[in-house]
Amino acid sequence: MIQSIRPTELKARLDGGDQLVLLDVRQPEEVEICQIEGALNIPLDQLASRSAELDPEAEIVCICHHGMRSANAAAFLLERDFERLINLTGGIDGWAATVDPDMARY
Repeated sequence: MIQSIRPTELKARLDGGDQLVLLDVRQPEEVEICQIEGALNIPLDQLASRSAELDPEAEIVCICHHGMRSANAAAFLLERDFERLINLTGGIDGWAATVDPDMARY
């Protein structure tokens, strides 16, 4: 099952010390504009060939620009026996709007 999380909830979990893998599935040129510190960048079009870099036991938060590619990434991983998947609602843009107003937006 894929859960969803709002940016403010994710921020609270990170601040609380929760061990989450932040999987940013945007393209490298998007990540250059802005990113959440500590996120692992595996572009969606590389996820099939690079999913072995992820721990299937880990709690993984999928992130993209607005939440659509990350939802696709989570669905892809779910089909490959990853079970602890979370999609960031609103993506990095929602994070910038509600958590980090100093973050660059595009």
